[in-house]
Amino acid sequence: MMQDSHKQETEPREARKGDWVQIHRVILPPEERADRVPEDTRKVPLEMWMNGFLVPEKAAIGDEVEIRTTIGRSERGVLLRVNPGYEHSFGKTVPELLQIGTQLRSLLREAE
Repeated sequence: MMQDSHKQETEPREARKGDWVQIHRVILPPEERADRVPEDTRKVPLEMWMNGFLVPEKAAIGDEVEIRTTIGRSERGVLLRVNPGYEHSFGKTVPELLQIGTQLRSLLREAE
């Protein structure tokens, strides 16, 4: 059965022990940031987002939970997502950079 590509998948609202999850925790609120940190950085909290395996038997999104990372580290935070994906990027394409590899190879061939 084909799924409608316009439908948005609903993310799970609960997790069970051993599920891959993402947590969030504020490490330092703005008022506790070091004075030597740039002013614009001091204005925001130092935050952590981390993925790992849920330790308790079950939890709901928003619960304070413990996770165990793939290297065995234990962390606590607020449960954000169950089975999180990767959403990072390297930003927008910079057209000037697209030809650098080709141009460099061409220059190296000419130098031989």
